[in-house]
Amino acid sequence: MVTQKSKQKRKLYMAYGSNMNIEQMSKRCPDAKVVGSSYLLDWRLTMPFYANIEKEKGSKVPVLIWEISEKDEHELDIYEGYPTEYGKQNLTVEVNGQEVEVMVYIMTEEYKVKNVKPRDGYEDTIRQGYKDAGFDLEEFQPVRHT
Repeated sequence: MVTQKSKQKRKLYMAYGSNMNIEQMSKRCPDAKVVGSSYLLDWRLTMPFYANIEKEKGSKVPVLIWEISEKDEHELDIYEGYPTEYGKQNLTVEVNGQEVEVMVYIMTEEYKVKNVKPRDGYEDTIRQGYKDAGFDLEEFQPVRHT
């Protein structure tokens, strides 16, 4: 008896922090494939302790777009502490000359005010992700929360 494996649903996911790091994502989300890099316009990168994005007219955030499976999304939900630490939103971004809808994790207001210390090497992981995505390291200038 031959069974036909159903095709997994896939979606586009936009990373702006440590999930831009290709080595890290390949371990966590082995089905994920890079679609392209871009900038999210009218948003800024913030760093309450872990990376976050917040609306700010005239700013832009370097991002890496991934195509992910349902299994990958489940792993990301766990990693991002969804829904208590990070929520999900759908945003539109231009990638490879086309506007596409992407899912993104954004830090919750409740989590943003917690006193959390990021894990050792966290920002180095982001910097490597910037390199992986072809961005200049000088573009990594998050707004620090105090």
